[in-house]
Amino acid sequence: MNFTLRQIRYFITIAETLSVSQAAKNLYLSQSALTNSLNELESAIGVRLFIRSHAGMALTFEGHQFLLSSQRILATVADATASLKVNPKLETGVLSIGATSLLSGYYLSEPLSRFAHHFPGVAISLKEDKQAYIEHQLINGEIDVAILMLQQLKDLDAFETETLMKSPLKVWLPVNHTLFKMADVSMNELINENLITLTANDIDKTINQIWLRYNKPIRSELKTESVEAVRNFVGSSLGIAILPEFAYRSWTLEMQRVETRNIREDIPNIDIGLVWRRGSKLHWVAQEFIEIARDQHRSKNKQPLP
Repeated sequence: MNFTLRQIRYFITIAETLSVSQAAKNLYLSQSALTNSLNELESAIGVRLFIRSHAGMALTFEGHQFLLSSQRILATVADATASLKVNPKLETGVLSIGATSLLSGYYLSEPLSRFAHHFPGVAISLKEDKQAYIEHQLINGEIDVAILMLQQLKDLDAFETETLMKSPLKVWLPVNHTLFKMADVSMNELINENLITLTANDIDKTINQIWLRYNKPIRSELKTESVEAVRNFVGSSLGIAILPEFAYRSWTLEMQRVETRNIREDIPNIDIGLVWRRGSKLHWVAQEFIEIARDQHRSKNKQPLP
């Protein structure tokens, strides 16, 4: 009987949600990967853990028993890990984190706050720069871990990554726009619109690649590195924007309202995640931050059961 702690964690998440699709969202995994893990676990222990039907999933009697045992296993592992640590409040060191200016404001404050609370003796060094330069610093060992847009990584083989968020691209509209009453919008309906372009984090290049599918020129008259500027321009009816959902806020600084609409076509999400150098032995401060960031975003995006 051989199974892994990862399979145990995946099983517990499925048991809590009673849905492979919802568990996959909570864990930021594909449904197929989660299903394979569950099948391997059931094969390893030799029992069925779930009853599967058109009505959904339910734990078997053995599944209930195994869930209780699994929870005790993780609690024991957590206790064993904690017992090996010196009082974290007495530990010292330096945590070097990299992020682009666009992402640091949205994804760093909460995990850094938790990290600082647990490890007050550790100094935090935040390095904000363009993504290409942060990748260079990661490879050189000048940064322990970074939060970056994963699609824009230049050398995937050089890094280990873990996705924290898949943020869909949406259309930002002023409330007086002709498309405002529509539930969703087609890219073809945007071709003749003035596009306000965000250049931060090369978002404009990502949008340009999408427009190339339609063989139409982009009518982009306003370009800015500021998300707030984009929001203000849209609110002032100077144009529309296509931006990731994570950057959206409904009101401009002038208290003008901005709305978003889904895009009908299947276009790529913006994947944001943790990045560190492949093959490097992570210092304990980096390992702790990665674990905190992982738990923070999982709990933040976990959907309550109906």
